[in-house]
Amino acid sequence: MSDVPTKHLDVRAGARTLALGTRPWLMGIVNATPDSFSDDGSRRTLASRVALARELLGAGADVVDVGGESGVTDRPPVTPAEEIERVVPLIERIAGELGAVVSVDTYKPAVAEAAIAAGACIVNDVSGLRDPALADVCARTGAALVLMHTRAEPKHKLQDPAWDGRMAADVVAFLSQRIALARERGVAFEQLILDPGPDFGKTPSQTVEALRALDDVHALGRPLLLALSRKDFIGAIVGRPPRERLAGTLAALAWGLDAGGQIFRLHDVAAAADFIAVRDVLAGRRELAPETRLAESLRREP
Repeated sequence: MSDVPTKHLDVRAGARTLALGTRPWLMGIVNATPDSFSDDGSRRTLASRVALARELLGAGADVVDVGGESGVTDRPPVTPAEEIERVVPLIERIAGELGAVVSVDTYKPAVAEAAIAAGACIVNDVSGLRDPALADVCARTGAALVLMHTRAEPKHKLQDPAWDGRMAADVVAFLSQRIALARERGVAFEQLILDPGPDFGKTPSQTVEALRALDDVHALGRPLLLALSRKDFIGAIVGRPPRERLAGTLAALAWGLDAGGQIFRLHDVAAAADFIAVRDVLAGRRELAPETRLAESLRREP
């Protein structure tokens, strides 16, 4: 798939309207957890996590995604109260002090409610709306809702070969059902964002199958969020651990841009922004002024 035109679609997110499709949006990741898959564990304090959000925004992030529970499957879920304690002070600082668009990565209605009250305007639900009460929260508050494909329960791993050759069709069927469920609970169609769920309930080859069929997901009529950063399917291709998957992530980003994705969830925002800038200049989507010269300070390493 290549050169798929990106659709211009607005998303209602609380008091904001997100105009997607004129350019790719980058969603930076700030984990308020001690056990993320791919972080180095250096951001343990509120101040350091706010600093990371500031760095991501400075590097070109359009949205900051805050999560209070990692997806690791060998530890139990955290309680809603603990998750709220982790994310709310951080969201208050990022949305208030930094003025950022904030999404909360949660599948728990109580956490979503508290996060929205703290300033989040997007709920990034990686459970596939397993708890319909989450849709009720978004209907009541007007927050945008990311519907992600997964057949796995939160904090559970599912890699079933029975889905081989059937995953692409299931992504479309599942997301269609979840759109209908969200709308039945009062969520407006314009509040919805779709995510095919790379790695979630999928083997690496099933993830590739699902991603190759994004034209059918586009046909559902809502913007696509592609969470491709450091994913296991990339690791399976290149044989590298999470923090050594930047080149593979950028290759997946290039593919996702050609496939018409509107939002890209990434750890390495600065590298992604650089990649998109060079790609756009070479493709003629941005111009490099004739008088442009490289600054002497950038000509060689100090």
